Amino acid sequence: MKTYNIFTNKEDSFPTGKADFLLAASVTRTCEIVGITQTGIPGLIPLTPTLDAEFIINEKVFSIGELAETQTGIPTPAIITRAVHNLTPFSSIEILDLGLQVTPQNSICHTFGISPSESIADGANIDAKSVFRKGMNAGRSYELKGNYLILGESIPSGTTTAEATALALGYDCRDDFSSSFLNVPNIIKDETINKALSLINEDMNSFEKLSLVSDNMLIFCAGFLMEASRRFHVVLAGGTQMAACLLVADKLREDVFMRIKHDNITLATTSWVANDKNSDIAHLLSLLSFTPHAVYTSFSFEDATIPVLKKYDEGEAKEGVGVGGALGYANANNVKEDELLEAIEYLLYSM
Repeated sequence: MKTYNIFTNKEDSFPTGKADFLLAASVTRTCEIVGITQTGIPGLIPLTPTLDAEFIINEKVFSIGELAETQTGIPTPAIITRAVHNLTPFSSIEILDLGLQVTPQNSICHTFGISPSESIADGANIDAKSVFRKGMNAGRSYELKGNYLILGESIPSGTTTAEATALALGYDCRDDFSSSFLNVPNIIKDETINKALSLINEDMNSFEKLSLVSDNMLIFCAGFLMEASRRFHVVLAGGTQMAACLLVADKLREDVFMRIKHDNITLATTSWVANDKNSDIAHLLSLLSFTPHAVYTSFSFEDATIPVLKKYDEGEAKEGVGVGGALGYANANNVKEDELLEAIEYLLYSM
């Protein structure tokens, strides 16, 4: 494994030492639109972030009897993040409940009185200013246990809400967002995004737009990282959704009269996202008012003995549950690719 700069593709660095791992887990009812996402068990997709949370903490799930996987049988990226923890433990793993349908069992879970958001096709019904403020307060009060923080996400159909969010805020980013699908359901996604955008107008401020077209994870984490990065380094572990989180923070800094301490923020994703021909994370990040430190870490399932894992290399799943940050963390702590592959397969064989 090696870590590379997203803009230059040259070898790059990752923070060193022990990292706290926070999973921002949330549900948007957008995920219930038929065919829009494959992130989870059919009929139970809103449970995906709950199952991801339980698994990365406990190495087992409790809310139902099986691990979240795509409709084609690809296991959640949580298996990679948990395998990394088994090889080079995070200083802590905790959950941010940003509107879950079911609370994760046997997990350290921080709650903020946030409910699942509605489908953006009909209006997300979020109090964006309140959620953003809650994120800022959490970022201001979070007590770091290790040397820095890795902040990941689990929110099915989150790339759809992220694209709608960025477009609503005026960014030129149509079709820049990735998907868990190999063959992206563009018609369904575009219809949903266009319905969301029809709900806003130029007279609305940023918070009013976000209340209709966004999701709780993006808004909360934007506030969280603005405050937390003033005190310690934050790794945004994710792909185009976490790029959207930065875009939201960059837009809202004028509303809250704050500068973004961007030299204390790293975006970390996977090579599957960085090299995805159907999205463009580098372009998304180029829309910021600053040049962020953004990296990806190479990892391949080419030598996997469990055939379904090879679908990651073919362009499915790609990112989620902080796996981009977890891979960078593993590499920085001298975990070898074959070691990690063995640990991942051991988890699956022992399920």
